[in-house]
Amino acid sequence: MAGLKGLKKKRRIQIIVAAAIALAVSTGLIGYAMRDGINFFRAPAQVAENPPGPREVFRIGGLVEKGSLVRGQGETVTFNVTDGAASIPVRYTGVLPDLFKEGKGMVGTGRLVDGVFQASEILAKHDENYMPKEVVDALKKQGMYVPPDGSGAPGS
Repeated sequence: MAGLKGLKKKRRIQIIVAAAIALAVSTGLIGYAMRDGINFFRAPAQVAENPPGPREVFRIGGLVEKGSLVRGQGETVTFNVTDGAASIPVRYTGVLPDLFKEGKGMVGTGRLVDGVFQASEILAKHDENYMPKEVVDALKKQGMYVPPDGSGAPGS
């Protein structure tokens, strides 16, 4: 009988160790798979202050700076995105959303290469009342946020 109890205890420990190893391996694989899928939002002032490396994919958001939108050859567009404290040049090749305009909110996904944000995706606000929370917070911090209904001026 004593041998049977020892065998059960040994088997239980083996199962617990195997489960712990499987959990550690699966957690590592999930983290590895998501390393490029997690995009952190940054305001232009944060990007200017602490520029990320050219391989880091991140999201930048703010207002499209008035007078900065230039349409190039084909579908290439350049413009600046600002939060009032800093302005970052953006280059995008593709079709812009219909609601994309100067002075309006946008969020782009891409990389910062030689001081220019190379966007792979551009999102514009989808109606008069929507702007990503992170963009609103960054604009409020800089005193540039104007509510969609027009009440209140920048800095209020």
